[in-house]
Amino acid sequence: MSWLQALILGIVQGLTEFLPVSSSGHLAIVEKIMGIDGENLTFAIVVHAATVLSILTVFGYEIWKLLKGLFKFQWNTETQYISKLLISMIPVAIVGVFLKSYVENIFDGDYVLIWVGAMLLLTAVLLIFSYYAKPRHKKEISFADVITIGISQAIAAIFPGLSRSGTTISTGIILGNNKEKITQFSFLMVVIPVLGEAFLDLMKGNFSPKQSGISTTSLLIGFFAAYIFGTLACKWMLTIVKKRKLIYFAYYCIAVALIILGFSYFGS
Repeated sequence: MSWLQALILGIVQGLTEFLPVSSSGHLAIVEKIMGIDGENLTFAIVVHAATVLSILTVFGYEIWKLLKGLFKFQWNTETQYISKLLISMIPVAIVGVFLKSYVENIFDGDYVLIWVGAMLLLTAVLLIFSYYAKPRHKKEISFADVITIGISQAIAAIFPGLSRSGTTISTGIILGNNKEKITQFSFLMVVIPVLGEAFLDLMKGNFSPKQSGISTTSLLIGFFAAYIFGTLACKWMLTIVKKRKLIYFAYYCIAVALIILGFSYFGS
């Protein structure tokens, strides 16, 4: 992988991790265009670590407040919030530990772009439903809601092209939660699963810069590109949600899906 390819993939990862358009789907598309065959696990760990750092940068103050409240060792608002985050992560943890290899084998192959196109259409449907959902503005995200949102995150982790942020935010909005609160929750709930997946890959010996075929320079370029554009996308997404502009991403997902499906049909 050249430094230019690493830069492009880092930018795509950073932008699409937080925007409701599917990072896995866009990475599959860009890799196909650039002729990169298969995911490089070392590079994937690096850019995912960068997007986690983006979340810590944007929500650093909120995370600090949560930790201070947690270490008061009381059943306060902060402890409840962290408990909800942990509960929401259970479904995706089950998928990651027990089904990851099986799922990767199913969706790895010549038909991956068809899956991406179909799941982008599903992402669009969810965004449209959330846009027209009757606002109820719950004061807090309930424990029942976080289980449902956690399941939606696990489903998004299975299917390439189904946006994790789009799925979890849309689910939360449809359940009647405040758009800004559910967006923050959606971003924070991904931190531990991403770090956990990276840790599992490290334990399996999948992180090996020397054997990855990628230079240290390219890895650093990919990391900083993903971090910078991830931070920008994260902040941008918060603004978009406030202004009720998610519907435009539904149109984008439909357009990209139709292009992919059309190319897959006529190009085969």
